[in-house]
Amino acid sequence: MSVTVRIPGPLRRFTNNADKVQVEPGDLGAVIGELDSQFPGIRERILDEDGAMRYFVNVYLNGEDVRFLEGLETAVSAGDEVSIVPAVAGGA
Repeated sequence: MSVTVRIPGPLRRFTNNADKVQVEPGDLGAVIGELDSQFPGIRERILDEDGAMRYFVNVYLNGEDVRFLEGLETAVSAGDEVSIVPAVAGGA
């Protein structure tokens, strides 16, 4: 069984417009690595040049913000769902 990764609209150009893709379980860093293996270039949109999550990209594991879990070391198991959500800013 694999992990489902939900892809936001701005990143779907990397996934041939797929809104969901399947990857193998592991920690979140490995999941992002496999995602980049399947869809080259997507990693740089999620992680910065130091390998840390970009501040304007939120990543959720089964609805929980991974920044409040173990970040890139958060365990991701088969059947889990990872959601990548770009931050939204705006004003009145």
